[in-house]
Amino acid sequence: MAKTFTRIGKEITIAAKEGGSDPEANTRLRAAIQNAKSANMPKDNIERAIKKATDKDQGDYKELVYEGYAPHGIAIIIETATDNPTRTVGNIRSYFNKCNGSLGTSGSVEFLFEHKCYLRIADEGQDLEELELELIDSGAEEVFREENEIVIYGEFSNFGNLQKALENLGLSIASSGFERIPTTTKKLSEEQIADVEKLLERIEEDDDVQNVFHTMESLTE
Repeated sequence: MAKTFTRIGKEITIAAKEGGSDPEANTRLRAAIQNAKSANMPKDNIERAIKKATDKDQGDYKELVYEGYAPHGIAIIIETATDNPTRTVGNIRSYFNKCNGSLGTSGSVEFLFEHKCYLRIADEGQDLEELELELIDSGAEEVFREENEIVIYGEFSNFGNLQKALENLGLSIASSGFERIPTTTKKLSEEQIADVEKLLERIEEDDDVQNVFHTMESLTE
């Protein structure tokens, strides 16, 4: 939970720094606050994260993406938010080195992933076909049910359009975000999976890391 609050807090601070502290005028901040509420993040934490954006004593967070290969040819993309890029890249490189992986250059594995946005709303029995027709001009590519929610997927660049379209329809967004979906995955043995997971765990434990995506096929697929 602490890691989740830290990650969302950084998202809020970066969004407020970029587009201002008014969520009504800042779509990215509005989405980050929705995610915070969905994760039951206390209101004080949200307000503190927004305030950090205007605090001169706070270092600026930079959003940096790292790419590389884990053992057994598994591609990895790591999204970070850091106030010290030198520290972050040093840590990331050491994780790869210690776990028999290799940190790559920008663009070395990005082509193996599709960058998508997603938005989740409460499932209140809406007609999926009708909803998709309402959203298709705003960039919706997939609309489906998952547990008690309806999930909408679209291109990364269409996030703002989809967010606005849902709000215009009077639908509250429960949570939203971005994913890098592998265009192809690789099946490994249990022993090989353990090798890759050792690296993934080290990366995910780093405080500067926001999200990690990979091309390893899960055992359930």
